[in-house]
Amino acid sequence: MDPLLDFTGQVAMITGAASGFGRLLAQGLAMRGCNLVIGDINPDELDITLNSLQLKKNKAIAVTCDVSDESQVKHMVDTAISHFDRLDIGVNNAGIAHSMTPLHEIEQHTLDKQMAVNVNGVMYGMKHQIAVMLKQGAGHIVNLSSMAGIGGAPKGAAYSAAKHAVVGLTRTAAVEYARKGIRANAICPFYSPTNILATDGFDSPQSQERLARGCPMRRLAQPQEVVNTMILILSPGNSYMSGQTIAIDGAVSAW
Repeated sequence: MDPLLDFTGQVAMITGAASGFGRLLAQGLAMRGCNLVIGDINPDELDITLNSLQLKKNKAIAVTCDVSDESQVKHMVDTAISHFDRLDIGVNNAGIAHSMTPLHEIEQHTLDKQMAVNVNGVMYGMKHQIAVMLKQGAGHIVNLSSMAGIGGAPKGAAYSAAKHAVVGLTRTAAVEYARKGIRANAICPFYSPTNILATDGFDSPQSQERLARGCPMRRLAQPQEVVNTMILILSPGNSYMSGQTIAIDGAVSAW
């Protein structure tokens, strides 16, 4: 195997692994030798991911996890340590969207939910992942932000605010722990046909075609394309990248 893509012996924790980017990333890392602790709030779909990995039971563990609950996130990290005695990679992928709503009509519960899952969930993951990585003297964290985290998102204000916060957390951690051997990066995808688009009201082919018109490539990102970039960012050979917010956007941000 190409050493740039060889994750043999490494241990990765992935939240939101029951579908979408999380499931594909778990599959991609598993086939490259990585040990996995995968989590999601949906245990049935999480088991489907686990069974798809084709790894021995002691090489991949599924943990039901609501990332808005710090104790559950800590349990995921503790599980990695108890089973594998280390944690090399933390991928804070779990996230939610909200229905398209003008900013002046966004209700408190919508904002609270965005902060609880998309911000607190990432913060809890980083907090407990970093505590372990400091003891090891090394580690790499990748957080899921969005193009809405580096620009405006009309009718997605609460989501955009949360994803901007993810960028801030990522950059802060990168600077704060740079001398400790811990790196942190974020990815910022354009729209991709995962389950989250249904929340936005973009689950029909016609609506997705309209979204694609906002991209110079005139198409949405395929989930596997996004995950391929994540794997490249996580590559053991990519050891000098930290604090970056990588747009995976078909040139949207070039405008």
